[in-house]
Amino acid sequence: MSALELLTWARGPALQAALVIFIVGMLIRILELLLIGRKKDLSAARGGQVGAGLRTIITRSIPVSGTWKQHLSGYVWHIGFIVVLLFYAPHIQLFKEGFGIAWPALPTSLIDVITIVTMAALVFSLFMRFTDPVRRMLSTAGDYFAWVVTFLPLLTGYLAFHNVAADYTLMLALHIMSVNLLLVVFPFTKLAHAVTFLFSRWYNGANAGRKGVRV
Repeated sequence: MSALELLTWARGPALQAALVIFIVGMLIRILELLLIGRKKDLSAARGGQVGAGLRTIITRSIPVSGTWKQHLSGYVWHIGFIVVLLFYAPHIQLFKEGFGIAWPALPTSLIDVITIVTMAALVFSLFMRFTDPVRRMLSTAGDYFAWVVTFLPLLTGYLAFHNVAADYTLMLALHIMSVNLLLVVFPFTKLAHAVTFLFSRWYNGANAGRKGVRV
């Protein structure tokens, strides 16, 4: 298979299959959260649930005092990944072709810098996982696999843009294949928390709010 044939397959049938697996997988994960059996709370409500749930989503996303250094790299790569995904011009063009929607792109030079910073933050996160005894003990093979499939789209995209390491067509094909891999494994690994955390934090906050506990 030539590089062009691989690229055609990666951005065609492979990407379509990956999107189907991603969408179906995430729907299943969300339904699991919504339909999980819970005993009915028969006690009298002492507070509102909706506001408490929404507040918890926000407050639990802000590190407590004294822990910013531990969480900073995580915030940097999460935000950086989303910015590169949503505000790089070729990515926006894909959304336009697939869904008919588009929005202004950030300058390519800025996206380039954000990509480098994001990769650096991911590498630092991996370094902390290796060097911190507690994190290393708690880490599983799945955690390292999730790191790899998150890092690869950034790395291959950067190499393709700068036309280094391989022929541009081949590197672009590898970039799209790495994105396909991320889409396929996303619902079935800890990466799914990027969506499911909204439901779990809202539930915990709403449950506490009903009991009159401020969280």
